[in-house]
Amino acid sequence: MPRVDDPLITDETGDAAHQLNRLAAIMARLRDPQTGCPWDIEQDFASIAPYTIEEAYEVADAIDRKAWEELPAELGDLALQVVFHAQIAQENGLFDLVAVLRAINSKMVARHPHVFGNESRDKSPEQQTRDWEAIKAAERAGPPNGAMRPVGVLDDVALGLPALTRALKLQKRAARVGFDWPSTDQVLSKITEEAAELVEARDELGAAEIEEEYGDLLFVMVNLGRHLGLDPEAALRAGNAKFTRRFRAIEEALHDRGKTPEQSDLAEMDALWDAAKARGIK
Repeated sequence: MPRVDDPLITDETGDAAHQLNRLAAIMARLRDPQTGCPWDIEQDFASIAPYTIEEAYEVADAIDRKAWEELPAELGDLALQVVFHAQIAQENGLFDLVAVLRAINSKMVARHPHVFGNESRDKSPEQQTRDWEAIKAAERAGPPNGAMRPVGVLDDVALGLPALTRALKLQKRAARVGFDWPSTDQVLSKITEEAAELVEARDELGAAEIEEEYGDLLFVMVNLGRHLGLDPEAALRAGNAKFTRRFRAIEEALHDRGKTPEQSDLAEMDALWDAAKARGIK
């Protein structure tokens, strides 16, 4: 039975700092080798990382659905991931939660000299974005008198990002140094070229070449989204949501006919899809 006098269980008071400390203490308790939770104890950075990504997407999903009543819990789940990683790091003598918070505080101050320094705030959001990227590039390069090493333009683009997001970031980095098509016309021509190469690979080459050409086509599609001012990850999430809503409409229509999708065929379901579109299901 839980101890009713245990402040980790009962303490719902205090400000954000107090509750953050409480969360850190809860995680430390969960990771205690003698009295903690067996599942929490056996986790490490690698095993927790997929949950971290998943929780971030659940935050994005709640925002997309404007489910504001769900958002505090989803943000709490994401905060737990930060605390979980920090606790693992502390146990291994790497760093602790204070170091994590100190690092992000210092970074935010350093990257906003127009707020915390002497720079003028009289510039557009676009110029502030360019300045942010310039500061990041200087951080990656290190101090002027530091050890000399070549710094690549694409350095520090995380490998663990979702593929569409990473492709977008890689392209943005390359574009900053002039490696970019000047308009969407060239991108559209490249899409036609890559599509033809995919057809050729499908008809004449093996599985490895087909996968390579398919990846090239996806990469260029991301580039088209960037030139159109779109986030490809967000666009695909919206496409997934639309597909889900329309397919659900197919299932409901089939249910009214006393059928399931397995008992239907493509022609019938395609007609129901078109009917869903005609009713404005987006």
